[in-house]
This record gives sequence, structure tokens and C-alpha cells, in this order.
Amino acid sequence: MQLEKWHALGNDYLIVEQRALPFALAPAVVRMLCDRHEGIGSDGVVLIEPPRERATVAHLRIFNPDGSEAELSGNGVRQALIYIRRRGLAAHDAFSVTTAAGEIRARITGPETCSMDIGRVRLASDAYPSGARDGRGELVAAGRSWRFQFVDVGNPQCAIEVGEELESLDLAEVGSAIENAPLFPNRTNVSFWRRLDERTIRARIWERGVGETRSSGTGATGAAVAAVLRGVDSPVRVVLDGGELQVDIGEDLHVDLHGWARPLFRAELSDDFRQRLWRAASQRGEDGVDARTDARDGSPETGQEVKGR
Repeated sequence: MQLEKWHALGNDYLIVEQRALPFALAPAVVRMLCDRHEGIGSDGVVLIEPPRERATVAHLRIFNPDGSEAELSGNGVRQALIYIRRRGLAAHDAFSVTTAAGEIRARITGPETCSMDIGRVRLASDAYPSGARDGRGELVAAGRSWRFQFVDVGNPQCAIEVGEELESLDLAEVGSAIENAPLFPNRTNVSFWRRLDERTIRARIWERGVGETRSSGTGATGAAVAAVLRGVDSPVRVVLDGGELQVDIGEDLHVDLHGWARPLFRAELSDDFRQRLWRAASQRGEDGVDARTDARDGSPETGQEVKGR
């Protein structure tokens, strides 16, 4: 079994093609692969499957390190897009893939850079069922009140503008509390941001199923959309712990995300580790789920909830 490890702004993913996968990518298998002490270690896994729609080159499935499945990861998908072009799975620099969040149109702009057209974001969705049409809301978490902007980027984003306190916030406490707030029935991702100038914001990201992360493409998008709605000019430069991303936001909230990704290494798993993964994939107890999908809707055949990042 071969796979590659990539990263984008410190957000690292394992990329594996379905044809190289000898067993189901069950939650227990994902957790073992992502374990930084007894596995390879990563912020998630991107599985490249054969295309499900005409005029696309692949279908991508994204898994969080806790084993749950995400609709979309901006950084994870960008890594997979550059991988796809390098490996010859796409014949041209412009191509499309599908995800659980829908179609992503890619344009490779350099050896390590890519532009992603992720379509129009929404300010109201079932992920925030009690929300107003403008996505603005307020909640209490970690002992204080927070005003937020909800943005559906293909996954749920709760973006919160803060001031100089941004760098001192305890995201392990605050981010976790907001992620699990009752307002969001499927939980949410959280970004805390502050304005640096008319086109630049600084953001810290709490990802559902991950925790605090050095970078998140969809988290940066949620923060950038919230900033534009509050007067920041597009395109927005988002400064994250792992580096910078550029988010172009149209008047209709159509989003293009620009950034880079780099390969770290290609790995061949040892026989012993492969056997342990095989045994984990074969156990269907606590939460064992076959990674094969129902092509009609992209959800696991067992009906496991698909969770966003």
C-alpha cells in the first residue's frame, strides 16, 4: 500500500488513491494512519476515487483524524489537486473534481500553486437551522457572549471578529465550546479573526474533528467572507499561523481560493502496519464503516454522518 504525505501552510494530509487501497478506509483505519506516534501522522486523509460525473477527473473524500468524514477541506483538496496534475490523472491545468460539497473547479497556476473555484457560499443553511438569513448570530460559550457570522462554505463555518485578544485566546476551551454549541446540530468549524488593514485579516482556526490547526482553507474562507461583509475589500489576504492564503469574494459571494501545497514524501507501509490496518478495517464494532460509497449521494452506505471542516 503506497500513499503520499503533503502539506499546505502546515496543514498536512495523507493522499491515497482508491486503486492502491487494499481494504476499507474505516474510521479506525483513518485514526491509525493519522496517529503521530504510532502511525504516519497527519491532519487528515484524502481518498482519490474514480470520477462519478462526466467532465470531472476524480471524486475526493476527506477524512478527519478522528475518523469522521468531511464535506470539504480547502487545504486538503488543494493538495490533492496538485497531486492529481503531477500524477497525470488530469491532462490539463484546468480540470474539475467532485466532493461531498459539490464540484470544485481547479486551475494549476504553478508547480506548487493552485486556484480553486468553490462556488457561492451561503449565509443560511440546515447546519444553522435557527439562523437569520444574513447568518448573524450570538451565542454563549466558555463563560462569555460571542457575536458571530455563519458561513456555509460547503461545510459550516462560525467566524468571530475579535480584537487584540486574538493571540491570547485559549482555543482549546473556546473553540471546543463553540464547535459543540446547540445552535449547530452537526457541530461547526470556528475561526477567530481581526482586521489588519483594508485587505488583510489575521485568523486562528479551530477545526471540527481536528482542534486548533495552523491553517484551514475553508476556515480562512469563512473568516474572509465575514470580513468582506464588514467592510474589508476583496481579495482578502488571510494571515494564518502556517502562512497566507488569498480569498477572492464576489458581490454574489462567489469564492476563489488561492494557495500553495507541497509534497513531503511517498511511503510504502510495512507489512506489520498494513496487517494492523487490515484487522482494524475488518472490525465492524463500535463505529466500523465501509469506505465504499453509494454513488448516488456520496455518503457511506451505512449512513454515517458526513462532517465538515
